[in-house]
Amino acid sequence: MRKTFTRTILSISFLALMLTASNGYAQQNNTNDEGAQHLVKWNVAALLLKNYSFQYEQAIGRKTSLALGLRFMPKSSMPFSSVLKNAIDDDQTWNSIKDFKTGNFSITPEFRYYFGESVFQGFYVAPFLRYARYNADLPFHYEYQQNATTTVKDKMDFNGGVDTFTGGVMIGAQWSLGKSISLDLWIAGPNYGFASGNISGKKTLNSMEQDELRKALDEDFKDLPLVKTKYTVDGNGAKIDFDGPWAGLRSGLSIGYRF
Repeated sequence: MRKTFTRTILSISFLALMLTASNGYAQQNNTNDEGAQHLVKWNVAALLLKNYSFQYEQAIGRKTSLALGLRFMPKSSMPFSSVLKNAIDDDQTWNSIKDFKTGNFSITPEFRYYFGESVFQGFYVAPFLRYARYNADLPFHYEYQQNATTTVKDKMDFNGGVDTFTGGVMIGAQWSLGKSISLDLWIAGPNYGFASGNISGKKTLNSMEQDELRKALDEDFKDLPLVKTKYTVDGNGAKIDFDGPWAGLRSGLSIGYRF
């Protein structure tokens, strides 16, 4: 595992050096189209997480630009679910995860300052804001002892969403691959903010079923990182409210077209 990770880092570093050298050669030979003030980009790395991510960038100065990113993910199963299956040894947890479906949408405006000789070239720093909406369908499986000899397996189907508002700073680098093609590496963009939303499920519950569902929700949701949760259970179902801080990390690799 450690050897594979080391080889991956070395490969990425070598690629970055090659691209930096190519970028310097391109600048010396004036292969960049000086009249190009716009870039449209597709974050191809986001496909690994079933996301479709696009960005438009416009130059506003010799070393500065404004960009607007859009990302969406149609509601589907979790990415890398087959990997998770091998890592989870609890059937009850896996039953909830395998049928879990999620989707999202985000919009991200940002300002970029390039450290190279001109805009769209070299390393950059990019303060940004982000609004994102995450939707989910969560089948919550749980079980309890009805009496000394009977174990009841039950399920509550939750659905809903969470809205998040965050801000952060991204470090990246962009290179010219030709007259009109560019490569944009989002190295890291940590962001922090707040979130609010809820998921709910409708189901007729007697008093015993309500008590057991409360116990199961308390066990699984009370220690979630960052976000605070509050749940209510009654005879018609249950609702889980999410509120509090939110954190994320932007990264990616985009292919762009300049015009």
